[in-house]
Amino acid sequence: MLTRTRALLASLALVAVAAAAPAVAAAPAAAPTMPAPTPAAAASAADGGSLDDRIQAAKADVISLNRDLMVLEEELLFPASTQVAVFVSMDVGLMFDLDSVQIKLDDKLVSNYLYTPAEVQALHRGGVQRVYLGNLKAGKHEIVAFFTGKGPHERDYKRGTTIRFDKATEPKYIELQIKDDQNKLQPDFVVKMWQ
Repeated sequence: MLTRTRALLASLALVAVAAAAPAVAAAPAAAPTMPAPTPAAAASAADGGSLDDRIQAAKADVISLNRDLMVLEEELLFPASTQVAVFVSMDVGLMFDLDSVQIKLDDKLVSNYLYTPAEVQALHRGGVQRVYLGNLKAGKHEIVAFFTGKGPHERDYKRGTTIRFDKATEPKYIELQIKDDQNKLQPDFVVKMWQ
């Protein structure tokens, strides 16, 4: 149903743009002087507005409807009672250059993400990335995360972390943090649960 509604909105937008194209093409290229509008023309413009204004209003309505549909779709696909989200963040991150993250939930691979240098820089600046959003039934679950990259002394580094948790009826937010451990001179991987 959502796909049909989106297709309808897209075709509505295309019809509005197509209707504007002949009016724009038929307009003269440049007029040196504009004649004074007649009272009848001014009244019709005030009632319905110009075609361009109506098209812009229709576009704004389509964008607003699309935004509302996206919110509704997320609420239907991922209701709060079953929702689980996994995020990745970095704190300093000088001892580990992240290449990829692989996430397994209850022994099932749910996310495998390869990072670009720009994304790693965004994480260094305090960014947080959602790497997984899904549904889980209430009960006991286990998440295993594998981090791959370059560790101290430019050596290949792969490290995993595991967390077991109980999922209740409220949403569960899990943050996988990459931190520098100055005492050990190596990266540390911490799992933080948010309510």
